[in-house]
Amino acid sequence: MPALIRPYRNVLPTIDPTAFVAETAVVSGDVVIGPESGIWYGCVLRGDVNEIRIGARTNIQDGTIIHVARRGQGTYIGDDVTVGHMALLHACTLDSGCFVGMKACVMDGAVVESRAMVAAGALVTPGKRVKSGWLWAGAPARPVRALSEAELAYFPVSAMQYSELAKEYRDG
Repeated sequence: MPALIRPYRNVLPTIDPTAFVAETAVVSGDVVIGPESGIWYGCVLRGDVNEIRIGARTNIQDGTIIHVARRGQGTYIGDDVTVGHMALLHACTLDSGCFVGMKACVMDGAVVESRAMVAAGALVTPGKRVKSGWLWAGAPARPVRALSEAELAYFPVSAMQYSELAKEYRDG
């Protein structure tokens, strides 16, 4: 059973053939999903009033919602990003190599820099910038501490492991 992939205003999502999109995911409109990425069960990516761009080897875990702003920007997610279960990403930018925890919310105009982490359950309010090397937590989120070298070393490992898992599911 294929995922629900549907056009909006005659714009059909573009999904790299090496990506995995789970059967219960919904992807509509101006969405581009890069190579070896995984869009897991129950995700909704709605590129209707602006665009969504997802890079290579990026993992969007189960139940995540990604949307855009009509006035303002689309949602841009780089390469090798891990997004935890049930995250909410709205008109924001996640630079390559960052990590967003489960049930985190990243709002309009916010930027999560490369090698930065948003903790599980955190609320990154509009326009905030999560700096590289830092963990932000809380609601509203704020910087709580520098990330350890071990934590930073795990980010690419996580991206690689989920990319491999997505390949297993795709080739099923």
